[in-house]
Amino acid sequence: MKKLLGTLALGLAALGAQAQDWPQKPVTLVVPFPPGGSTDMVARAIAPRLGEKLGQSFLVDNKAGATGTIGATFVKRAAPDGATFLVTSLGPLVIAPHLIKGMQYDALKDFDLITVAVQAPNVLVVPAKSPHKSVADVIANLKAQPGKMTFASSGNGSSDHLTAELFWQQTGTSGLHVPYKGGAPAITDLLGGQVDASFQNVNAVVQNINAGKLRALAVTGDKRSPVLPDVPTTAEAGVKNLEVYSWQAIVAPKGLPPALRSKAHDAMTAALNDPAVKQQFTAIGLEVVANTPEQFAKFQQQEFARWKKVIETGKISID
Repeated sequence: MKKLLGTLALGLAALGAQAQDWPQKPVTLVVPFPPGGSTDMVARAIAPRLGEKLGQSFLVDNKAGATGTIGATFVKRAAPDGATFLVTSLGPLVIAPHLIKGMQYDALKDFDLITVAVQAPNVLVVPAKSPHKSVADVIANLKAQPGKMTFASSGNGSSDHLTAELFWQQTGTSGLHVPYKGGAPAITDLLGGQVDASFQNVNAVVQNINAGKLRALAVTGDKRSPVLPDVPTTAEAGVKNLEVYSWQAIVAPKGLPPALRSKAHDAMTAALNDPAVKQQFTAIGLEVVANTPEQFAKFQQQEFARWKKVIETGKISID
């Protein structure tokens, strides 16, 4: 009897440990931007696959505002129990900390890094009816009318914002930054001609480019984008040192148990590399990264330092 009770106790303990391994409730993927943008698309693409792999619901919750820092702060304050993750662009993790005073989180210390999901270059686009047919045309206009040409972005501190700022630094020009609450509303006004240009994520605008609704002038990668093979790089267009990649990543509140963190990483990288998901991404110019937490940490440090330098050089402030 004692042996039977002991075996039963061990079995119950194992079941208890398994139950604690992952929260028995829906998991929320917090996106700190409005629906329709690049980050939102990544979260919604992997959520169903995560649900299939882990046997529970994965819900996407858009908590937009303050350059993505509202959503990031929400996740920082959430319990580190595997029920809440942040699917974010680089902005809240490596750019906003240099621009916003009094932030409610430390981007380098307050999260457990899971993986960099995807990356892609940005692309300089103008409305189809724009008179600008090349990067040279844009530079000429900026020099002729400093501070007048409008550049839309998905928000203060976004990669598209900082790419425009870096573009002005590298060309000795100045434009007018027009921030939106996410990529989708910025693109809407760009299509309508309410703004003159934007450095948008390739994947967010490639369909509009192919449909002739937007004109692509250059991509910010170190090579041409497979989905826009006829569009030159910024270096080919005459602007050096403007290699910029936007990226989306997944992080959790600090303190996630190691076993749960490992399980989350395995499931999320598997979802990203799912053939159907991967095809969906590559078809619009996104490259799946799906790296390790250690690789992510090193990459974050590099990007953090890089954008700090750009912001300080340009004396950029959004407060």
